[in-house]
Amino acid sequence: NEIGTIEPIEEIGAITRAHGVLFHVDAAQTLGRVPIDVERMGIDLLSISAHKLYGPKGVGALYVRRRAPRVRLLPLIDGGGHERGLRSGTLNVPGIVGFGKACAIAAVEMEEEAKRCRQLRQRLYEGITNGLDGVFLNGHPTNRLPGNLNLSFQDVDGESLLMGLGQIAVSSGSACTSATLEPSYVLAAIGRDEALIHASIRFGIGRFNTIEEIDYTVSRVIDTVRRLREMSIPAPSEETTAPRIGTPRQR
Repeated sequence: NEIGTIEPIEEIGAITRAHGVLFHVDAAQTLGRVPIDVERMGIDLLSISAHKLYGPKGVGALYVRRRAPRVRLLPLIDGGGHERGLRSGTLNVPGIVGFGKACAIAAVEMEEEAKRCRQLRQRLYEGITNGLDGVFLNGHPTNRLPGNLNLSFQDVDGESLLMGLGQIAVSSGSACTSATLEPSYVLAAIGRDEALIHASIRFGIGRFNTIEEIDYTVSRVIDTVRRLREMSIPAPSEETTAPRIGTPRQR
């Protein structure tokens, strides 16, 4: 969800199945963007969230394998026995219906929407990198979520860049870790140094974004990065700028 890289789930599933290990996948960012096949991928448990594919907030689902092997869960909330005794409490019926409708729409539009988001993402990436030096792509160059673009900008402070971009909705990391000031462990794991980690921005492109918005973002990013870099250049010292008076001292 931070750098967009799609992990080799099918290969991991084959390894876990061969060793009798249950395999849980967090597919919140994947659902509705790339195909998921729990049988082919060997997935035993799958977590998904509605708001990630334009459904209502506050509702999600957990797929639990019933056979080969059957996965048995222990309830965390006891009481009325709702949801087959696994989670007691009144069900959020409007949220569930909205989630189902969002999934139905995504199933129809996923392929075309993914293609469109990839094109917009590439336009954004090429526009920024053609206008600026010192820009680094984080994550796999091609095997990534269609609408994810995570970039590091050399010689720029990430928070200053965020503030400079104003009303453009971008983030400096994962939403799950937005409350911490610690450097991203994901970017550290792929070898980025701390300066570049703190100068990283995540762009998310979705169903309702337009070419005009992409071009506007390119222009704003280039202008803001150039301005911040100019501000960060140290002023020359008096020793190097003051004119010399008189002649050099003779030995």
